[in-house]
Amino acid sequence: MTKFPTVRLRRTRQNEKLRGLVRETRLAVDQLIYPLFIAEGIHEPHEIASMPGIVQWPLEQLGREAERIASLGIPAVLLFGIPSEKDEVGSQAYNSRGIIQEAIRLLKSVNPELLVITDVCLCEYTSHGHCGLIHNGSVQNDTSLELLARMALTHAEAGADLVAPSDMMDGRVGAIRHVLDEQGFNPPPIMAYSAKFASAFYGPFREAAGSTPQFGDRRAYQMDPSNVREALREVELDIAEGADIVMVKPAMAYMDVIRQVREHYDLPVAAYNVSGEFAMIKAAAQNGWIDERRVAMEVLTGIRRAGADMIITYFAPDVAGWLRE
Repeated sequence: MTKFPTVRLRRTRQNEKLRGLVRETRLAVDQLIYPLFIAEGIHEPHEIASMPGIVQWPLEQLGREAERIASLGIPAVLLFGIPSEKDEVGSQAYNSRGIIQEAIRLLKSVNPELLVITDVCLCEYTSHGHCGLIHNGSVQNDTSLELLARMALTHAEAGADLVAPSDMMDGRVGAIRHVLDEQGFNPPPIMAYSAKFASAFYGPFREAAGSTPQFGDRRAYQMDPSNVREALREVELDIAEGADIVMVKPAMAYMDVIRQVREHYDLPVAAYNVSGEFAMIKAAAQNGWIDERRVAMEVLTGIRRAGADMIITYFAPDVAGWLRE
């Protein structure tokens, strides 16, 4: 192999135009998905203290935000609902007139081209804050599947473009695909939270979505952060059950998992740059310790480099603006 001084890799790093020509990984706005929180019982946007710049939206102001997102070129939003009433079985999750179902209808009427993805999970709707039904103090897998499938069906009926089950119940992708197909909804595609880890990075999200478990934790159904081979098994099962897109969540501490999924499977891979990852960068930037723009772009580019085709991120509007400059 030819060596220095004949080979000088710095030659192609001399200016931005040269660096752009040889750049291997690119981050583009059409790869981004922006999460939105929609809450019942509020009339003005409600700021989320641990997530600067992120709010809970009242339904009546959601159209304005949708127009802003679309104008930035962001192609898709991921919806999370905060109902005014919760119960043991999360009945508002599959109410055809529930907050998310109404939000879907509003968004599709305001901007039909904006892709609407809906989170399918019971945790925001149950009084106990867990992702499935509770019996004798533990989350029940099989009896929860019917409710999750019913929830996904009401989203499809309202006009959702994709449904995204995040509950981590075994068999939920198959249950949802069966019900959607049976009722003639094929599409929407399923974006499965396939490798969702029991992570400490979710803290700010639980404030935003009001979904903190009232007892115990979610480690009995979300994945152990130590496991990669098990993540691949989860992905493989979701693909077999009919998933169209698979997801790794969180992203920053799990780039090796993203890479493994990318190398093993041909399906599109999504990664969720979660609330704690966002909040850490925001907090450090506010303290003057880091350059927010450079760090955020570096992290998101790293997620793309690891193999993600699309990124769910709270930075989406900022990135859209930065990429235009």
